[in-house]
Amino acid sequence: MTDDAISDPHRKDAVANADVALDFNVKRIETVSLDGPHELMSRDLMSPYIWREPDGRWGIMVRAVVKADAPLTDTGQIWGGWSDDGVHFTMLPTRSLMPGPDDNDAGGVEDPTVIRGDDGYIVYFSGVRADHAHSELSYATGPSIDRLTKSGVALDSTKSEGNTKEATIDRTADGRWRLFYEYAADEASRIGLAIGAGPAGPWQEQPTPFMPREESWDDWHLSTGPLLTDDPATPVMFYNGATRDARWRIGWIAFDSEYTKVVARGIQPLITPPPVDDRTATDIAFAASVVVADGAIWLYYSLEDRRLARALIRRS
Repeated sequence: MTDDAISDPHRKDAVANADVALDFNVKRIETVSLDGPHELMSRDLMSPYIWREPDGRWGIMVRAVVKADAPLTDTGQIWGGWSDDGVHFTMLPTRSLMPGPDDNDAGGVEDPTVIRGDDGYIVYFSGVRADHAHSELSYATGPSIDRLTKSGVALDSTKSEGNTKEATIDRTADGRWRLFYEYAADEASRIGLAIGAGPAGPWQEQPTPFMPREESWDDWHLSTGPLLTDDPATPVMFYNGATRDARWRIGWIAFDSEYTKVVARGIQPLITPPPVDDRTATDIAFAASVVVADGAIWLYYSLEDRRLARALIRRS
């Protein structure tokens, strides 16, 4: 991929020749289960953000949404919990983040991304306005996942990059933070990139990191996914891509160490939803987080916007 392909926000890339010999495949898929109060278990589950604590516990923050046949009260609540094995999670008795009372997230809180620091947690989330149609990337901080305080908007929406959400963040060797996010443009979802001095910004917008590809499974929509950074020289994003009719799959793309260029990109989806008899049914696999544990790469994702899974990924 040329620099022009990265910096031109209107270009749809052809499949680039890889500069790096890299590939991924799925070795095993497991169901992720939660045990929690009725207020949580009566909802569908999306966007599972998983991480490891220094003591070995697995943490989770997840978006819980009302079921499709229930009245729409909000677009999401965020719940937290813990696990000893990364598969079965015991959830906290109350929500970690709720919609409101301020207008910027009165309609819902979605898509958590957790940064674990020495002094506690930063949780990025998508704050949805009361109209359920507009969102802005927001964040909360606190000493634990059940004691979070909303801290405001992390990255505003603009006329050209509306509905900022779905944060993915990394700190590179230069000490600066890279924030990937989803935004709306040209009747599609796109991925943006900003650089900041700290995890809360302020942020400086960068050229579009990559674009959809013509005649491909990711030819219309793109959305951020988690970063695999165990090899800092070649960070990999397991991103989400879709056709115009929003049939989402999970793919991968690799960058140089400072995220200035793409060095490899998978041609076929890494994860595709199981086939369904009804072609009008929700057809979505959507990556949310990745954890490297004892040398194993675990990719966490949601299916059909209602249930959670994880895949054991092999790098080759």
